[in-house]
Amino acid sequence: MKRILKMMLKVVLGLAVIAVVLGIWKREELGRLQAVLTLFNEDRIVQNFSHMNAAFLTRDVAIGDGPVSDLPPGADMVLPTAVAPWIEARNVTALVVLKDGALRHESYHLGTGADDLRISWSVAKSFLSALIGILHHDGTIPDLDAQVTQYVPALQGSAYDGATIRNVLNMASGVEFDEDYLAFFSDINKMGREVALGGSLDDFSAGLETRQFTPGETWQYVSIDTHIIGMVVRGATGRDVADLLSEKVIARMGFEAMPHYVTDGDGTAFVLGGLNMTTRDYARFGLMFANGGTWNDQQIVPEEWITASTTASAPTEAGETGYGYQWWIPVGAAPGEYMARGVYGQYIYIDTARDVVIASNAADRKFREDGVSQQNIAIFREIAASLD
Repeated sequence: MKRILKMMLKVVLGLAVIAVVLGIWKREELGRLQAVLTLFNEDRIVQNFSHMNAAFLTRDVAIGDGPVSDLPPGADMVLPTAVAPWIEARNVTALVVLKDGALRHESYHLGTGADDLRISWSVAKSFLSALIGILHHDGTIPDLDAQVTQYVPALQGSAYDGATIRNVLNMASGVEFDEDYLAFFSDINKMGREVALGGSLDDFSAGLETRQFTPGETWQYVSIDTHIIGMVVRGATGRDVADLLSEKVIARMGFEAMPHYVTDGDGTAFVLGGLNMTTRDYARFGLMFANGGTWNDQQIVPEEWITASTTASAPTEAGETGYGYQWWIPVGAAPGEYMARGVYGQYIYIDTARDVVIASNAADRKFREDGVSQQNIAIFREIAASLD
């Protein structure tokens, strides 16, 4: 009996040693996995959304050596009375309002500050759209109706074989992908754990084999389509997206703080939602779009791409929010009214006719409840109208 107990004790001690060794060896990966599992917890979400680089692999997006572009102050505005309860209800952390290029309102909430680098989530998709528009204009990617496999041969035989660049820009690839952020075993959450554990998103994408719809026929919002756009950009240029975005856009605009991308284990930028920057810099990007792609008398994004990417061209159902090339067009939108939008309440809202840009960040754990998106848009419209 004693011999058996000694053997069991040795086994237990051996397993404990193995667990300790594995814990040390995989400490970073386990830490990132823990970060993913607790990222949206009520007591952590606000802090996490401003400090993603504390838990994830990241890489900087260089801002260059030029001066910071001013956002000249305008007269302080009186916000509509509906805004204050909206800020509280939606866990808004930052709100920046520009009118005619001037800063009319800036406020930060829930213990956050102006210098926080805030996670974009799917607002990042609109930055990638700007980059591919530049590459399309300069002839690097001349044909949006070319198949993605032309630039990414690794996708041959995958669910993306047969989809065009335009299909993925429109979120109409037809690929089966579960985007439910609240379901632990959904594809989007499996992808998040892949990033946390240092896996390869390129391999993850190439491993998708099931197609739900014929490419181009049905709009279905699947964030992995945006990663495919990033793969196309890298395949066409042989360069990293973070470096290209810096060179073509951000370093030319005088951003105030160095943005960073969350990356996977290969160092590949998480282009579908991993961009982090200040709210004022989100507003700068929106203002450049509102100005037809120009900034400080430089044409950053071709004007024709501004129009094409923010026009509802995707095959959405009648009466639904429209979708262009990684930009959203609200129901009942006036000409030149569109937005970048990310989960948990991230927005860049643009009303070109009024020359109003609103950038907001939030940690809204109820963002998927019925009517929340419509409420947000209504608030933005009310703020814009109040500046007439």
